Amino acid sequence: MPLTTAPAPADYRTDTLVIGAGQAGLAAAYYLQRAGEACLLVDAAAAVGQQWATRYDSLRLFSPAWASGLPGLPWPGPRLRYPAKDEAAAYLRHYAAHFDFAIHLNQAVVHLGRPAGADFEARTAAGTRYWARRVIVCTGGYAAPRVPAWAAALPPAVAQLHSSAYRRPAQLSGAGPVAVVGSGNSALQIAADLATTGRPVYAAFDERTGAMPNNTLMWATLEATGLMRASRHGLLGGWMRRQPEPVVAGDLRRLRGFPNVRFIGRARGADGACLQGEAHTTPALAAVVWATGFRPDYAWIELPAFDAEGQPRHHRGLSVVPGLAFLGLPWLNSRSSALMGGAGRDAHRVVTGLLGSETTIV
Repeated sequence: MPLTTAPAPADYRTDTLVIGAGQAGLAAAYYLQRAGEACLLVDAAAAVGQQWATRYDSLRLFSPAWASGLPGLPWPGPRLRYPAKDEAAAYLRHYAAHFDFAIHLNQAVVHLGRPAGADFEARTAAGTRYWARRVIVCTGGYAAPRVPAWAAALPPAVAQLHSSAYRRPAQLSGAGPVAVVGSGNSALQIAADLATTGRPVYAAFDERTGAMPNNTLMWATLEATGLMRASRHGLLGGWMRRQPEPVVAGDLRRLRGFPNVRFIGRARGADGACLQGEAHTTPALAAVVWATGFRPDYAWIELPAFDAEGQPRHHRGLSVVPGLAFLGLPWLNSRSSALMGGAGRDAHRVVTGLLGSETTIV
């Protein structure tokens, strides 16, 4: 079994330190292991897969099981199903145990630097230090919840919850009107979840957002044409990246079918306890769920690896800082980069680039 207990404060050395034991980190560990490179994974969570396990109850993967596997180990069970979030957590735990990766849990990295002439140094909140020749940061692009600045104008009587903290409708007490703000798939799923209770739901959804089917034919087409693998650095991938992210047509259609749901258009601001949309204004609200995405938070990395907006400077995951790489970011290289099924392709490229001519991945 992998080492998944939190070690006592100590110093550890390894060839490659992987920060984050989610899907991207596990895929990186797979290719490092195949290359014969010593690696160690550290994660702030108490269990592998916890990021999936703690999401909202009704969450399912956007992609079917056959298109969502990590390298070397396909999903168990029916290949055409769309796994639930607890299945995703269980699959990641199984993957880590199957390949016997060395993982230190309960180790939140609070500092990553590189003393002059030395290896990378990572320090954790638990007091443990890690030294490594190479580091792959796999904490993803979803570190800090993002809400609009005008959210502060809503009165205290309006409960506010970011989608990252939403689990189930019972979190929002009472039966008063609720607004769900966002134009992505999670916004549609959460709004439908709340609508099943019968309470009024106002969807602050940008009507210009595109929608596409999510079925076996669509995924077979995407795989056959290579659209999901089109690099952001090419003409096609570059064009795709500039387009608004589409939502699942079936989820949008389902939400529109609830008689207690009203679409108000993109949210523009607050007027007392009411939310102003491009098309309509809500009545006084009992609560707002912000499905408005995340921003990166790399304040703990003290290296010249970021642009003025705090985004990593990299090419297909390889940082401008030699020996440092990133995985799991949206559009790291392609549309599939932030999906479980795309983690392996990016990990193979990054590990190969980091190792260079030193080692061959078999």
